[in-house]
Amino acid sequence: MTSHPAITATLDGAVNFRDLGGMPLTDGGQTRPGVFYRSEALNTLTTKGEAELAASPIGVIVDFRMDSERAGAPDVLPKTRPFEVVNLSVMQGGLAGAAQAAFAAADGSGATAPDPAAMQQLMAKVLANIPTLGEMYVQMLSGGAAAFAEVAGLVAASTDETPSAVLIHCTAGKDRTGVSAALILDAVGVARDAIVADYASSAQNLAGPWAEGMLGMITRMGAPTTPALVQLVTGTPPEAIEQALAWVDEHFGGSVAYLQSGGLTDAQLAALRGRLAA
Repeated sequence: MTSHPAITATLDGAVNFRDLGGMPLTDGGQTRPGVFYRSEALNTLTTKGEAELAASPIGVIVDFRMDSERAGAPDVLPKTRPFEVVNLSVMQGGLAGAAQAAFAAADGSGATAPDPAAMQQLMAKVLANIPTLGEMYVQMLSGGAAAFAEVAGLVAASTDETPSAVLIHCTAGKDRTGVSAALILDAVGVARDAIVADYASSAQNLAGPWAEGMLGMITRMGAPTTPALVQLVTGTPPEAIEQALAWVDEHFGGSVAYLQSGGLTDAQLAALRGRLAA
């Protein structure tokens, strides 16, 4: 008899981790637990958190962060069993990517400390042209179909026989992660209001020490913590993910067609629905 890993609901040390099971489907039923997870970066896992991750069904970890972000805050993963780590970028060349790089390097925690003059120039550009979250998500979507389709394919390929459930994360687990989660949940038929509510819940999860730490980094860069910047870094307003999904609807006719435009096959789509919506 096959021994299945325990389904985990928490990872000690992570504040924005959750299982995307139990979400209502438009045609009845719920998404399956133990298949698809989301989180912020895993750099703050405790020893207990590592043990919980090792005992979970998770076997594939998708990291949406850029190299500079990973260098400054590498994931803490258990060494007791292997994990497949897939690094994907959905911030190619955009202003949002520049902002994330600036934030990640703010206190010189990466391999190379940033040049102060260059950092000031970069932050001046970011602050002068700061996008809304919805605009940032549309920018991601306009160039990220292949990456988002790859994530959907990984979830579709997971099984109950081995630890191969998929965990997606970025730095905060709210933007790149939030868009990816929304697309996949929408494609398998999760109710839109539930998708929006899940996205919006990240702000409360991140409130407190995590948000204070990120805003503290920005302050150390000499940047004013304007309301727009605070929302970009720590917020998850429902209208932002609604704008992203509306853009997908308008330009592709829905999340299924969008993911297929990135390479998701009919067979993968059927497997994805079988894994998550069964």
